[in-house]
Amino acid sequence: MLKIIFGDVENAVYHPPTYFDNRYEDEWITAPLSVAMIKDIDKSDVVGTHLIQSPVLGPISTKEISGGVKTLILMAFDQSGRIFNASACGDNCVKWIVEISREKDLTINLHHVMDFSSVQMFEAVMLNTGAVVHSYGEYLEEAIRIKER
Repeated sequence: MLKIIFGDVENAVYHPPTYFDNRYEDEWITAPLSVAMIKDIDKSDVVGTHLIQSPVLGPISTKEISGGVKTLILMAFDQSGRIFNASACGDNCVKWIVEISREKDLTINLHHVMDFSSVQMFEAVMLNTGAVVHSYGEYLEEAIRIKER
């Protein structure tokens, strides 16, 4: 289940890419989910735990993948109990956030109203109010209500 909380949150990681660079584990990079996310978001191929082949940059290290992919990998694999700032992700990461939340309870922190309109079968708990939303429209209304407070 996806849980969304807007604004500053205790125990949240505001800049997930920096946290990732210091905390990721090698096996996260070669996991099938990470390989698929890196391919989709960065258009790059995982060669090994420390080598990614980018069509734009050429061979790069794991620490040079995009901040959005780093945040997604943390959401999927980090077991620290921390909440990650999904505002570090672009809207191209939305489908992966929802997919991860279908496999495990996932709480994300947002500082903007993320565009979930591309995702079908969207459901989330808005932790600021406790409201459960079942569509992008309901999410948008609740998010705007929360942001206007």
